[in-house]
Amino acid sequence: MSQKPHLDRESGRHLFKQMMRIRRFEAKCAELYQAQKIRGFLHLYDGEEAVAVGVMQALDDRDAVVATYRDHGHALARGLPMGTLMAEMYGKVEGCSRGRGGSMHFFDRARRFYGGNAIVGGGLPLAIGIAMADKQLSPGAVTACFFGEGAASEGAFHESMNLAKLWNLPVLFVCENNLYAMGMPLELAEAETDISRKAAAYRTPSEAVDGMNPIAVEAAATRAVASIRSGNGPYFLECRTYRFRAHSMFDTQLYRTREEIGLWRERDPLPRMQKWLEETHMLSPQEVRDIEADVEAEIGEAVAFAERGQWEKIENLERFVLMDEVPE
Repeated sequence: MSQKPHLDRESGRHLFKQMMRIRRFEAKCAELYQAQKIRGFLHLYDGEEAVAVGVMQALDDRDAVVATYRDHGHALARGLPMGTLMAEMYGKVEGCSRGRGGSMHFFDRARRFYGGNAIVGGGLPLAIGIAMADKQLSPGAVTACFFGEGAASEGAFHESMNLAKLWNLPVLFVCENNLYAMGMPLELAEAETDISRKAAAYRTPSEAVDGMNPIAVEAAATRAVASIRSGNGPYFLECRTYRFRAHSMFDTQLYRTREEIGLWRERDPLPRMQKWLEETHMLSPQEVRDIEADVEAEIGEAVAFAERGQWEKIENLERFVLMDEVPE
């Protein structure tokens, strides 16, 4: 690993297991999608697991998370139960959004997980609103907002960055730069490909970090959150990462070469983390097998939970179109 802050055995094992949970969960989702158990859109997070897992280590229960349409990894790392996520993929009422959102719209109010958002850059203004409320009602809380580098071209990105600084809001902007906005290469879409430099226009501290390294991401996120909690306003992280799978299950990937994908696979966060943990004697081969068994068992239980789930009753079709009552 390129950056090695001191980790104990428990924290290193946790990072590794969380990334494996995401990777194996998504592999199962791809399988179920091909079997037509999961329908609609499906955007997988393979390769980017270190970003979500690393950032979540710096947050606590009072903090809020706003994710993108590629939200499975964020939700699992945040602690949403795998069973309710799989049920949501199936469209069952036991899902985290009662089966009404599907893959792109995971939501959990109790865990302050506010999407899942299908609009590119759409979560950025929401994060500003949440942070503005928290600044008044829950001082010290941070809103972590994830978005792709493609969103950095959206007006909502610049408006949100501007307001966050003007109002000194507690927002952690996390750009997951995987080099492609759908099929558009970064160098063909951005005159300035160093995304972290965009924050300078709004006098916001920023740094770029190896998004394939959960330890480096955690260290950077911890510094950022400490700065935000100290009242210094927003902070910007550019996590340079790569998705191993296509943009979505409908994507033919003709814009990338096998050679490029192969080079990035050499930096796969899972085997790199495993190798480092084994070399530092924090994880044994048997413990790896035990973790794999635990994860496979959890996935099996999640699928069974989703299979047992119920469909929404037809008479409830119009429910949630309008708010039934104002929550306290």
